[in-house]
Amino acid sequence: MASTIAVVDYGMGNLRSVAKALEHVAADGQQVVVTSDADRIRAAGRVVFPGQGAARDCMAHLRDTGLDAVIAEVARDKPFLGICMGLQVLLAHSEENGGVDCLGLYAGEVRAFAGHGEAMRGLKIPHMGWNGVRQRQAHPLWRGIADNSRFYFVHSYYVDPAEAALVAGESDYGIGFVAAIARDNVFAVQFHPEKSAADGLTLLKNFTRWDGHC
Repeated sequence: MASTIAVVDYGMGNLRSVAKALEHVAADGQQVVVTSDADRIRAAGRVVFPGQGAARDCMAHLRDTGLDAVIAEVARDKPFLGICMGLQVLLAHSEENGGVDCLGLYAGEVRAFAGHGEAMRGLKIPHMGWNGVRQRQAHPLWRGIADNSRFYFVHSYYVDPAEAALVAGESDYGIGFVAAIARDNVFAVQFHPEKSAADGLTLLKNFTRWDGHC
């Protein structure tokens, strides 16, 4: 199963678009599976945790199914890619839905753009569309992607990690915000690489070849 890329299915989000993009860039012999089965996720060589929707609903489903523990486990030792909500719930807490405790893999808060009233004047929330990303770490997943390349975003909340060293990418929408984090075998992004044309596919291709080391 080392050649398997598991896309975690927790009942939310368009997982098929992520899986199809991964299938398009996968190396010969790699298999992409969309699964909620804990054993298949644990056995996979790489894990992708995508998602969209509300933090409360996401965390409730993860806890109800036991996938919260599985994600915490595989994020310790496998090449792991979080996308959108799959980034946000890696932090300790979210302001969304009146406050939600998340997975707590990293200290920090998920904050609302709406909390920056004056800075957001004239800007629509959610932040939706193409935006440039400044690369803040040299990382294998940025290979072949120019600094300030544009990726596709859809979100009303952004991550605010406690440790600046986690930040792998930043963008701007009224305020500067964290667009990607990275540490050890984990890379997670706020944008949707599966919707981000050639640069998004390059990032996914890099992930399919990544051994989890920087």
